[in-house]
Parts: sequence; structure tokens; C-alpha cells
Amino acid sequence: MPVDAALAETWIERWERQQERYAVEREERFTVVADVVEQVAGHRPRPLVADLGSGPGSLSARIAARLPEAEVLAVDIDPLLLALGRARHPRVARWVETLIGRPGWLDALGLDRPLDAVVSSTALHYPPPRTLLGIYRDLAEVMRPGAVLVNADHLVPEEPPLAELARAVERRRSQRRGADTAEDWSQWWAAAARIPEFAELLAARARQVPPCDGDGNGLSAARHAELLLRAGFRQAGPVWQYGTSAVLVALR
Repeated sequence: MPVDAALAETWIERWERQQERYAVEREERFTVVADVVEQVAGHRPRPLVADLGSGPGSLSARIAARLPEAEVLAVDIDPLLLALGRARHPRVARWVETLIGRPGWLDALGLDRPLDAVVSSTALHYPPPRTLLGIYRDLAEVMRPGAVLVNADHLVPEEPPLAELARAVERRRSQRRGADTAEDWSQWWAAAARIPEFAELLAARARQVPPCDGDGNGLSAARHAELLLRAGFRQAGPVWQYGTSAVLVALR
């Protein structure tokens, strides 16, 4: 069910603005992710990078621009977002439709060699801890020694007073930038539902995309790091943070 490229560009631009409402300093966060991937895998010939929960390819496109020789796998379960990404960025990535964490999900990636890097943005705060541990273990088995996992996500401090302050910092930054007045997640999807060209994709989405808790698993950077170490990664910790928006890195 392909989407017209011009239509996809319009809706991805709206997606980018909508996402800025939720991710403070989103572009800087993406830049940090690309910095880490380039530092660790940029010297390798044709590095293999998987973007988990890629959506329409916001992060995949930035990784491909930074590392033109890389092979990028954009992995998501949402048929509409994947169709938008394919139409807007046809040569940026290989688009893979699968539910991350489902038994056998790695088979859909069709890996022909170990991964040099795994990246993700605002996707790994959804799976419950047990599922997330399984995902990290799966990844550890298909990443080469020295490979890197980079997770840009909402990682809230465990201590309530610090969590409250982190959220306040985010809120004030968003108000100064005017991001809190932008179209939100629900409004974007409601508007998309009125586009006739999206009807079949949205019907497929209703069948395939499992409901998720808007608050996610609530895990802090420290809890993510603990799960990563249990899964077989040798080091894990944050390298950048603004409010609750963080970039967590783990080395295989």
C-alpha cells in the first residue's frame, strides 16, 4: 500500500513538529545519537545499524546522512508510519515490519552479519521490564563485540523530587520554545484518519499495532543500565540528558 511521496513529505513534516512537543531538544538528542554511532562504528566498512521503533524514519534518515556507507534497518510494527518512511526516504533504509520483542522478531531483520550499532528513539520506554530484558538479550546475541546500543528516550529519575525537577525543566523549555502549543499525538492521528489514501494502512494498523500504556514502563536510566548488564552488555550509562530526555549508551 504505497503512499505518494509528496503526501508522505507533508505528513512527516507534521510528525516532526508533533514529536518536538514531547522530546525536549530533540534535534540535539538525534545529533548525540549520530555522534556516538559514528564514533564507535564509523570506521567500519558498510556498518550495519538497526533503528528500533523507527516510525517514519526520523532517526534512520539522520544516521544515513551521517554515515552514507551504512546499511540501516528501520524496524517498526506500524504500517502507516513505515509506508510514509518508504515513500519519503526510499533509499535511506531497508524497512522492516515486525513487533520488537515478539518471539522470533529478529528473524524478520534478515541479518547477514552482526550488527555494528542499534539505535532507538522513544520506543524502549514501552515494553515491561521482563520483555525489555528479553529484547536486550536478543540484541546482545546479534551484535558484534564492541558494538553499541544507543537509546534516546524519556528516562525519568527514580527519586520523586528529582523526577519533579526534571519534568519542570522540560516543561519550562517547551514553553519558552512554544512547543507545547504544537499539534499533539492524538491530533496528528485524528487528522491522518481523515486522509482517504491512509484508510487501508490505518485499518492494517488497527489490526497489528498492540495498545500501549502512554506512561510506558517508567524505567530510569539506571534500571535500563541494570537490564543491559544482565543481558550481556559490558558497560551502560547515560552520555547526555536534558530534563527527562536522555541518551543512554551500552557497549557490547
